Amino acid sequence: MVHDKHHLIVSKINMSNKIIRIGTRGSKLALYQAEYIKSQLQATHAGLEVEIEVISTAGDRSQKENIALSEIGGKGLFTMEIEQKLSNGEIDMAVHSAKDMPTALPEGLALVCYPQRENVADAFISNKVTKFEDLPQGAVIGSASLRRRALMWRKRPDLEMIMYRGNVGTRIEKLKKGVADATLLACAGLNRLGMSDVITSQLPIDEFPPAPGQGAITIEANLQNTQVLELLKPLNHNDTEKALIAERAFLEELDGSCRTPIGAHAIIEGEALSLHGIILKPDGTQSYEDRLKGTIGDAREIGLEMGRLLKSRAGDQFFADWA
Repeated sequence: MVHDKHHLIVSKINMSNKIIRIGTRGSKLALYQAEYIKSQLQATHAGLEVEIEVISTAGDRSQKENIALSEIGGKGLFTMEIEQKLSNGEIDMAVHSAKDMPTALPEGLALVCYPQRENVADAFISNKVTKFEDLPQGAVIGSASLRRRALMWRKRPDLEMIMYRGNVGTRIEKLKKGVADATLLACAGLNRLGMSDVITSQLPIDEFPPAPGQGAITIEANLQNTQVLELLKPLNHNDTEKALIAERAFLEELDGSCRTPIGAHAIIEGEALSLHGIILKPDGTQSYEDRLKGTIGDAREIGLEMGRLLKSRAGDQFFADWA
């Protein structure tokens, strides 16, 4: 079975009329991603029945305005209820934004499929200026991301940061009301939602490395459900998978969570893999970054080595406020 961006070969896997159940969060972006995977499955496997089940998570129920995600439990808040249903067989697979996934998953579950990645960059959105560099002294930036805040402060320590949570529509509406002068969002999410028109400019990836996994969708499944694993094989994009293996290994070595300003971007050209990794103090006053190159077969080791390298350079004290 073969899958690429332009061509799907229809498989003949016999699911005995089983309905495949996809679990997802209920946001517009999460639903778009689940619907996309549903359409890809049905295009690849003729006659396959697929249903989407919206699952409310603790993270969705805790969209408190002025509390950072790191202070209310981190990434796991958006996956726990979904993974419980996946573990007990109530759903067959879960569709996630890869950047939202912790590196440690419940026993028996794994990220088994990575469709082709979207744009990895951050979008700069403002009603007042066209570029990040043009923001006036002391401008107010709304963001809940420690990575984005740290990267912005690294460039512009004069900026004022305010906590800025909620879905994409909510954040855009806050800009219109003047709550902040600008905000940053993932280009990929805006593109998927058909909202690329709100992007004022795209931040340079070299200067503003994305979150590990940004721009990628991933599918989590129970490793014992071999039929589902076979169904998902044609949807996997090999270069995206290798890039994410490297980025997530970097995150794993650093014990990364929502409490840690970390950026990573792996680029694959043929059999070659290049990884850019960065760690920052939350206030942006210190940062360490590097680039490592190797082959896609060494993707995981490249990510782990990058983590070890930056930890060694930064020293233990650098991570004291990451606890």
